[in-house]
Amino acid sequence: MSIWELLLAFVVVLLMLVALLANVLVLLCFLYSADIRKQVPGLFILNLTFCNLLMAVSSMPLTLAGIIYRSQPAGDQVCHAVGFLETFLTTNSMLSMAALSIDRWIAVVFPLSYHSKMRYRDAALILSYTWLHSASFPIVAASLSWVGFHHLYASCTLYNKRPEDRTQFVIFTGVFHALSFLLSLVVLCFTYLKVLKVARFHCKRIDVITMQTLVLLVDIHPSVRERCLEEQRRRRQRATKKISTFIGTFILCFAPYVITRLVELSSVVHISAHWGIISKCLAYSKAVSDPFVYSLLRHQYKKTWKDIMNKILKRSSINSSALAGEPHNRNLQQLNE
Repeated sequence: MSIWELLLAFVVVLLMLVALLANVLVLLCFLYSADIRKQVPGLFILNLTFCNLLMAVSSMPLTLAGIIYRSQPAGDQVCHAVGFLETFLTTNSMLSMAALSIDRWIAVVFPLSYHSKMRYRDAALILSYTWLHSASFPIVAASLSWVGFHHLYASCTLYNKRPEDRTQFVIFTGVFHALSFLLSLVVLCFTYLKVLKVARFHCKRIDVITMQTLVLLVDIHPSVRERCLEEQRRRRQRATKKISTFIGTFILCFAPYVITRLVELSSVVHISAHWGIISKCLAYSKAVSDPFVYSLLRHQYKKTWKDIMNKILKRSSINSSALAGEPHNRNLQQLNE
């Protein structure tokens, strides 16, 4: 193995371990907290978490083996199954992010009617659509034998080995990425830009009230005034940073891989095998970033994880104190005897 292959193998191992750990933490928070389970977005986050976990235990290990052995790491049936699952999970993850953005859009733009427009039944219908949508493309690809080991990405994925099917495969690939990546990106941009517009409007209203208050309080200490103005600036930047993170991570992780898949269809441009694996690793990195972007960095999940840790530490401290007290109790019994 070359130094590049060793480095890429290390990156895949790191992505796999972090993705497993982070998504398991999200799953534990979901199971522990009744408040998180009651929220409708929790269903979308749970679906996204399962997609990321399955990606970490199915597609990533085979890509790692493909990098190490430089060939198909398993039999044809296993590779076809993993390629089918990888196509399904990637599409399902993209649509789950789009569903989360729709939920945020309804909650911010239509706050008074949110509970009537986004109920558990509505969320279940949206998830049913994402599953049907995500399953349709790999079913078509598997029926036409367009799933296999692709050396450019060292993974089991969409792949056409028959030159006579090239035109049909090009059309299929274009439609697939248009209705998965592009559709999800359009929904993300539309919904989050609407959310940003409403957030900025509310920030302006709060800023006006704050400035009026500061003008009236002429004897206010300069340090207090400065803190108010600093909080004002942070409030304006907070929504922009969050929305930039949602859209930015989606584009950064998926766009290089999707563009590479589309450019690959042209026989004019040569694509390096190293770049193919790097673009695949960027797509895998979405399974690492999702738990932090959508869950673990939020206050409710932080509080839940702290409660879990406190409960574990408290139980372990009680057990250790009980074990430490056993010899003392035995000594007392011996003295009494």
